[in-house]
Amino acid sequence: MKAVSLKVLNMNNTSRPGASDDLDLGPRLRSLRNRAGLSQRALAKRTGVPNSTISLIEAGRVNPSVAALKRILEGIPVGLSEFFAYQPEAERTIFYAADDLTEIGKNGVSLRQIGSTLFGRAMMILRETYDIGADTGRTMIGHEAEEGGIVVTGRIEVTVGDQRKVLGPGDAYYFDSRTPHRFRQIGPEPCQIISACTPPTF
Repeated sequence: MKAVSLKVLNMNNTSRPGASDDLDLGPRLRSLRNRAGLSQRALAKRTGVPNSTISLIEAGRVNPSVAALKRILEGIPVGLSEFFAYQPEAERTIFYAADDLTEIGKNGVSLRQIGSTLFGRAMMILRETYDIGADTGRTMIGHEAEEGGIVVTGRIEVTVGDQRKVLGPGDAYYFDSRTPHRFRQIGPEPCQIISACTPPTF
């Protein structure tokens, strides 16, 4: 049986005007998981769903089938109707210490996000760190947004569509995120970037 899209079910979503249903799915799941006092790893153990899958859903990079989402929610536990009716509170914090940034990266790519949730926000800001040899992957990324960033330290090879360039400290990029793209660390030292993405679909 073909998986049913969550876009069909999420018809009563009262998220911010203009927001895609997909943008709110991840923050909503993360908020409910945190409210239940569960880590991604603990929820994965309860449900048998890989930790990596839960991470991708919360980051807005995977749109799960209804069956997959229901299985995850049973580990919290919360029903589908309650899930879609739930509205996390928008974060009201203005200032963040370095240790307050939320880690959403993995595999040698550290993505430290301003804010623990992006619910109700129109922009994502990240402090990105690429360890030596780190790469976002051979399969290029694409999502509905615009993004830009400035390299702070190190060097990074950025591929956007059929264009590729190695950037160093002070260099910058800005592109339509729907164009497939990839980031790969180059050189003898880690690379750090300050970036922004709007809307926060990464």
